[in-house]
Amino acid sequence: MLEILSLIRQDGDPKWCRSVPNWDRGPWLETLLGYRRARDNPRPRIISSHLPVQMFPKAFFGSKAKVIYTVRDPKDVLVSLFHFARIFRPYKDPGTLEEFMEKFLEGDGAKFGVFLGVWGGFIGNFWDLK
Repeated sequence: MLEILSLIRQDGDPKWCRSVPNWDRGPWLETLLGYRRARDNPRPRIISSHLPVQMFPKAFFGSKAKVIYTVRDPKDVLVSLFHFARIFRPYKDPGTLEEFMEKFLEGDGAKFGVFLGVWGGFIGNFWDLK
């Protein structure tokens, strides 16, 4: 999605995409560095986030910002996160895929990197904004 938005922002010219790293083009709102980059980027800004809707700044909802919410298939999220948790050392060993899936479905997987609760509830909060 970031690549598509970057190309739209540049009228289809790929030079910006090729020369500016994605974390500068669409910085993550939930990090201090990302917040600073987003604030300093020229308008129109592209901002990325994994924050749940209730953690977005209140000013966001009164702004003219447009939101493109991308939803991944939960099976894809599960498998991708499982493999990421296996290689990213701050996370505890995720165990087997079946064990990880149980934690993922329960929304009790913070020790494995499932920090935002139950996947369906997270998605539902954004769905309600449509």
